[in-house]
Amino acid sequence: MHPVGQKMKSLEIKAVTDNLDTVLDFINEQLETMGCTMKNQIQIDMAVEELFVNIAHYAYKGGVGKARILTGEDTGSREPGILRITLIDWGVPFNPLEKKDPDISLSVEDREIGGLGIFMAKKVMDHMDYSYEEGRNILTMTKKVC
Repeated sequence: MHPVGQKMKSLEIKAVTDNLDTVLDFINEQLETMGCTMKNQIQIDMAVEELFVNIAHYAYKGGVGKARILTGEDTGSREPGILRITLIDWGVPFNPLEKKDPDISLSVEDREIGGLGIFMAKKVMDHMDYSYEEGRNILTMTKKVC
């Protein structure tokens, strides 16, 4: 059911919001092969959408650049059914994990604008890791999907 040694699949695409559906289709194709639950798929789609749209809007300071998405089962994990997604861009350095979580105890009117989507992505994924290497933002997320 889960091929051992499965390689990561890669998609390189212009980092524009019009390509979001292509990115989600790419991710969901992997989720189907892993037998992902609908609840997990919705959560993963939300996280990927938030992070890809952030790349499209902010990474290239109003210009258009590219994004690379890698996905596959984390075969290095000790347990099966762990999905790994890596988002890479060549934009300005930005670690979304350093963004302060919004104070969700405040009313919407009293809360600072921004940060809620990244906060939700961090909550639904099991693990997220960021690095900046050779001019690239590299954000890796994992989640047990089955």
